[in-house]
Amino acid sequence: MLKGKTALVTGSTSGIGLGIAKALARQGADIVLNGFGDVEGPKAEIAALGVKVAYHGADMSKPAEIEAMMKFAAAQFGRSRVDILVNNAGIQHVARIEDFPTERWDAIIAINLTSAFHTTRLALPAMRAADWGRIINVASAHGLVASAEKSAYVASKHGIVGLTKVTALENATTGVTCNAICPGWVLTPLVQKQVDAKAAALKISNEEAKKLLLGEKEPSMQFTTPDELGELAVFFCSAAGNNVRGVAWNMDGGWVAQ
Repeated sequence: MLKGKTALVTGSTSGIGLGIAKALARQGADIVLNGFGDVEGPKAEIAALGVKVAYHGADMSKPAEIEAMMKFAAAQFGRSRVDILVNNAGIQHVARIEDFPTERWDAIIAINLTSAFHTTRLALPAMRAADWGRIINVASAHGLVASAEKSAYVASKHGIVGLTKVTALENATTGVTCNAICPGWVLTPLVQKQVDAKAAALKISNEEAKKLLLGEKEPSMQFTTPDELGELAVFFCSAAGNNVRGVAWNMDGGWVAQ
């Protein structure tokens, strides 16, 4: 379905981003990965799906590096644009507002929100010229509702939902769509750190900590998987998603239905 398309997925060397990248690759899209940590493993996983893969290590808090990454991605695979842009890069910090380190606030807003503005503004002209493009922003259930001690994360994810809507409206008469995915708990490395912290603080097992974490928010009592989120991204890229514009689609086990 996506053969001949270039997909750039930020924050895609593990977790949700890698799950989405693999789902797009299974549909034939060539993939540009971005992120930290192990790179060769994810590249091999994507290549094994029979598509081309490249990697750019842009720091998503630095606009100049984002611009370099966008030029790199557009030039890959003999094409001149990014057809599918998935803004997934994100970080987290937990503290009360009065105790929240200002440098952590700035970093979270830069990586979770501002980076998506930069990638979007740079991707849109070529997408509009081709009259086809998909921008998928990975927000969160925290883009729709709030939790205490997550001021920067919640603010950034609410911002991503707003950016999604504006992008969709500005391109509503074109073949370019923009939508947001709002996961609940996904057992990514980021969430595993929260599980580990809860287990240590309460002196309980990791499995008990997972149940407590899910029980606080997610009625289904199960984690959403990166593969499930990837299939939603594939739907947005399909012909069935042609007129799905500006939605914030929660896949959260009933979290925001409460």
